[in-house]
Amino acid sequence: MLNKNDISYLKEKLSFWDKLNENEKQLMINNTAKFTYKKDEILHSGENECLGLILIKSGGLRIYMLSEDGREVTLYRLSAGDSCVMSASCILNSITFEVVIDAETDTEILLINIGTFSRLNNDNIYVENFAYKNTVERFSDVMWAMEQILFMSFDKRLATFLIDEASKNRSNDINLTHEQIAKYMGSAREVVSRMLKNFELQGMLKISRGLIQITDKEKLREIIT
Repeated sequence: MLNKNDISYLKEKLSFWDKLNENEKQLMINNTAKFTYKKDEILHSGENECLGLILIKSGGLRIYMLSEDGREVTLYRLSAGDSCVMSASCILNSITFEVVIDAETDTEILLINIGTFSRLNNDNIYVENFAYKNTVERFSDVMWAMEQILFMSFDKRLATFLIDEASKNRSNDINLTHEQIAKYMGSAREVVSRMLKNFELQGMLKISRGLIQITDKEKLREIIT
């Protein structure tokens, strides 16, 4: 059962809330549950049925595709305050590929079940607009990821990733292993390690076990430009 804080979170994060009638609001409250996931725990995979609409209260999620040979390609990542409609993709006829969603860190979410979200999506134009706007935003993220993989050299991709991580964490210290970075970037650990070492030799980074420190961000940015 949701507490007052959870209900307030729904009202704050769902732009269509004020466009729901009282019955629809109560329907949503009654059919929303709170879940917690440990780091690396899978919330959703192509083998699972649709979950519904996810609202992230704390932590973060990674949405990725998994090839038959086990290679992961990260499409985008979400943090506290974001919503994920890809977990309800079965209501969007244009979505034909399957994704995996896992927890990057210990994560708490609110989940509006698929039956309720589907019903409101069909009955309320504001909910439908929310779903499609969210989908467009996420596909913009997907296209950016594909553009990087297809058209950007690996040194530029890695420099972009490191700067984005530093910006997201508001720190020049990045607490990720080479294996984790490779997973996020859809590359091999050896390739990541080799390029990180190259950056370190150029004075841009300081590398230790499980930690990468950016020592010259401007020089790192020059690689991108």
